[in-house]
Amino acid sequence: MSKILGYGEDALTLWALKQRTSKILEAFQDKTPISECLIFYRPSFGRHSRANSSVFGEFDAIIASRTNIYLIESKWDNLTEFKNEEITLRKEQTLRHKVFSWYLTHWSKKYSNNWQSFINEYQKDFKIENENKTIAPKGSLLSRNLESILSKIQTQCENISGSNIKNVLLFFFNAEKSNKPSKTNDTFKLLPINYNGEIKDNFVTLFSK
Repeated sequence: MSKILGYGEDALTLWALKQRTSKILEAFQDKTPISECLIFYRPSFGRHSRANSSVFGEFDAIIASRTNIYLIESKWDNLTEFKNEEITLRKEQTLRHKVFSWYLTHWSKKYSNNWQSFINEYQKDFKIENENKTIAPKGSLLSRNLESILSKIQTQCENISGSNIKNVLLFFFNAEKSNKPSKTNDTFKLLPINYNGEIKDNFVTLFSK
């Protein structure tokens, strides 16, 4: 028998994508069957978000259903007692959601294989609307990753607008030790997930056969 065990926030995120995606959809009254969802685990748009640059970091996950796009950040109680009522994300994390949401609502398949035309049309507006970030340069790894992911999401969820892009914060906690927070950044939906009973010796089982 083979078994894959994982530790920490990233492992809990992957476990939740495998075992709790239905709970995420239910929180938004999304009726899309899980089998029809497209899920990206830790998609990268540059390793770190830097001022006056085009990179804006990594999401913990993106879920595209037939009706919504869920941009996901994850936090956990770090196996300790968490007693705060509120948990908030840093500015660079919330900016990541703003930047990618902009790409989602402005890029279309007419720009496929012609990223320069996308730059020419939107470069000025992009910089103004995204706090002096710059649009991904033509031919860069970032622009290629963006084009690939944006194309797949648009195929999955053809009607994209600000109203169906959902910012989600997953907070993993042990209900025997920690309180679940009730508040986070205004634009985020907080979804506490109790991992008690799923962890053994501080590891979560990701695969067992």
